[in-house]
Amino acid sequence: MDVSPFSASPFLPMIGWSVVLLVVHVLLQAFSTSAEASKSLGASWNAGPRDVSFEPTGKIAGRAKRASANFRETYPAFVGLALALVLKGDASGWGFWGAWLWFACRLVYIPLYLGGVPYIRSLAWAGSMAGLAAMFVALVF
Repeated sequence: MDVSPFSASPFLPMIGWSVVLLVVHVLLQAFSTSAEASKSLGASWNAGPRDVSFEPTGKIAGRAKRASANFRETYPAFVGLALALVLKGDASGWGFWGAWLWFACRLVYIPLYLGGVPYIRSLAWAGSMAGLAAMFVALVF
């Protein structure tokens, strides 16, 4: 039986699920870009070392690339704050709800961005930032 003070932290599974979200971003970007590149450069480009650079020009591949980049801008902050809250031992309150808000907003951001939905997508992004802010408040105060 693990009696570590970190074993019961709800932030650890959230960090694990955030990695799944990262992988979803990476795969969406990779598959959409590869499908587009195969059409213009051929299947050998996908199988090869990709010495010839390729920038996606299609809507979905471009959106997947930008959504992934946007996710990776806030992801280190989430992981850092979550791990710091694990060390602090704060398993409830602002930090916990902030982490869930960040995760939920980042999850809904994907289809909103890929679908080209304006305004609501920006609200999802703002919600994720509010989640990070709540985690920060829980850590510092």
